Amino acid sequence: MANRFVLNTISYHGSGAIKEIPGELQRRGYKKIFVCSDPDLVKFGVTAKVTDELDAAGIAWSLYSEIKPNPTIQNVKDGVEAFKAAEADAIVTIGGGSSMDTAKAIGIIINNPEFADVRSLEGVAPTKKPCVPILAVPTTAGTAAEVTINYVITDVERKRKFVCVDPHDMPVVAIVDPDMMSSMPKGLTASTGMDALTHAIEGYITKGAWEMTDMFHLKAIELISKSLRGAVANTKEGREGMALAQYIAGMGFSNVGLGIAHSMAHTLGAVYDTPHGVACAMMLPIVMEYNAECTGEKYREIARAMGVEGVDAMSQDEYRKAAVDAVAKLSVDVGIPTTLPALKEEDLPFLAESAYADACRPGNPKDTNVEDLKALFLRLKA
Repeated sequence: MANRFVLNTISYHGSGAIKEIPGELQRRGYKKIFVCSDPDLVKFGVTAKVTDELDAAGIAWSLYSEIKPNPTIQNVKDGVEAFKAAEADAIVTIGGGSSMDTAKAIGIIINNPEFADVRSLEGVAPTKKPCVPILAVPTTAGTAAEVTINYVITDVERKRKFVCVDPHDMPVVAIVDPDMMSSMPKGLTASTGMDALTHAIEGYITKGAWEMTDMFHLKAIELISKSLRGAVANTKEGREGMALAQYIAGMGFSNVGLGIAHSMAHTLGAVYDTPHGVACAMMLPIVMEYNAECTGEKYREIARAMGVEGVDAMSQDEYRKAAVDAVAKLSVDVGIPTTLPALKEEDLPFLAESAYADACRPGNPKDTNVEDLKALFLRLKA
């Protein structure tokens, strides 16, 4: 069986990369840009770092910022109407996963209007046309949405998040500028960084993993282990390391899938509005313990990548525990909580059923069931 690999057409990496944006837009002949960014980034002047570049180049643009964390179906529908009103021909999205996921859904629906209900995009939707061209500028060190074929939308009415997987939504250009991440608060840097680690570890052990994606994921794990604490402290080296690490992780997992840490995190976000990175970080050590028996020697390499010494002299049980412990320690070191007080036992059946139905669940290395998922969720109880 052939392994498919989908990436951006072009990506730029490093300090000052945003200065490449006007040239990319002009060379492609775009006349009007739909800027998709969240309200906090607009408020604190982060979005303006990019729109100032557009202004200086004389490129027309309009702004859409009606986007909440864990973006909703309504955010997407409103964005589709805003795009039509703007008469734009390309999208520049600035932000983390929320801005980029919204932009992807808008871009897909504009060119595939038969999916205007949004819900029908769940899973692997049979879209016919690539989305409106997207140039993506990440401002968080974790989601890698600028280099993935995935996006996640919240169905408020049904209290669930749904994953959409579509090669037609891949941004044509990614601009990974660590300076755009420097204004993020510590908590957001920590949570999105742990999201990146969850991407890398789940991508490494997923059923679809293969040699090329293993290469990306192990390097991402190594970089995150070295860089995340520094990024949270807002060091230049930490920010640059995480900017690269999260992109590399995205190159891998987007092409092979994830697992139940993500399916469970999506559910916590939908029901309790838990920030996605926090939910991932809380679930990751728990899920790693659960999956350990189905991972062969991979936890030894995870432990090695995270700087654990002496792994070659350890037994299988020892290196598996060392890998889980290293992940848990990093999470605690950057201030992620280990429990979720909002979780209610009466919610467990719905949480587990939703996580089981999530598109990330089938990639998990260990086949699971609703009862096991209930027990895993229960471990978050304070």
